[in-house]
Amino acid sequence: MSINFDKVVNRKGTYCTQWDFSADRFGKNDVLPFSISDMDFQSPPEILQAIDEHSKHGIFGYTRWNHNPYKSAITSWYQSRFSANMLNDWIVYSPSVIYTISKLIEILTDTDDHVILQTPGYDAFFKLLDASGQKMVKNPLIYQSGSYTIDFENLEKQLSKQRAKILLFCNPHNPTGRVWTKDELQKIIGLCEKYDIKIISDDIHMDIVYQNHQYIPITNLTQNLDNVIICTSASKTFNTPSLGGSYAFIPNEQIRNQFSSIMKQRDGLSSPTIFGVLSVIAGYNHSAYWVDELVAYLDNNMRTVSSFIKDELPNITFKKPESTYLAWMDCSKLHATDEEIQDALVNIGDVGIMSGSVYQVNEGKFLRMNIGCPREKLIDGLERLKKSVDAIE
Repeated sequence: MSINFDKVVNRKGTYCTQWDFSADRFGKNDVLPFSISDMDFQSPPEILQAIDEHSKHGIFGYTRWNHNPYKSAITSWYQSRFSANMLNDWIVYSPSVIYTISKLIEILTDTDDHVILQTPGYDAFFKLLDASGQKMVKNPLIYQSGSYTIDFENLEKQLSKQRAKILLFCNPHNPTGRVWTKDELQKIIGLCEKYDIKIISDDIHMDIVYQNHQYIPITNLTQNLDNVIICTSASKTFNTPSLGGSYAFIPNEQIRNQFSSIMKQRDGLSSPTIFGVLSVIAGYNHSAYWVDELVAYLDNNMRTVSSFIKDELPNITFKKPESTYLAWMDCSKLHATDEEIQDALVNIGDVGIMSGSVYQVNEGKFLRMNIGCPREKLIDGLERLKKSVDAIE
């Protein structure tokens, strides 16, 4: 089956964060948005069919997730896509990846313990840690020739501190698009084992990886499974965040039980939405072909971005990422501040593209543009970007 990702679907009027509430991010609603990381594509037909059939059933009572159809769909996906032998028993449901990370930090640390993370990074990590009481320790990525690498020397110094307890990792990395290699992951695992540091890895972009790169679950590379936890979801893969739900692999039984107890007994959040459960089962069991076509389409979108910037925007540097549908653009050569760039984008180009400052970029000026959309919208957005840049150059 061939999917028409060029199809334009009007999302306005659906209470959509990206389209209906863009004023929250950009100060006005009539911008063409390329912001929050969901896509402007309809979900796979198998998911839509499963939702339609259950809607016709018409009863929406309480739902369970702790059963073989849900968990085996997940483990089968990992086996077929990543050659990963994940156990059903490791799986826990969670309402969101950020909720999972928040509760795990609560379980594994005391107040003022150190949580280390790479920067730039996913903005929700910073908000979570600012509210948690633990100390956030930034491990700036090294940026050179348009690529990012981990500063392992600095990381070891940070991990060796007495109050260091967790490395909050991201693979593939948001916003840079790095897919960490086997060697990089083995170094991370080795350092964390040396200093008895738990790794919490947000792998939600795992399925959007481009040619010549490979996502590797950290559980594939360590014998000490008690030290690693993967938090993820099918929502980025199948464009289903509003259906609710995520899951985590927690091999350590004690941590897993503590997490489940907090979620179910204390917070009362263990009952998933039926559509969230159905989307995981239908998507993982029947929509692999759709993901393959999606990644190919997104790869061509990234190539479109690269060609346009090379031809039309010589003062912006862009290197096609290894993963994600997030184009990370280096605007450091532009003769304008972040604030001036955003003002031009919003008020001259009428386009909403996220500032790199949101992700606590270490140096320079960047934009993060969500290219998970039909090519017609993408080209329109790039032309608006050019109009904005021309006005400030």
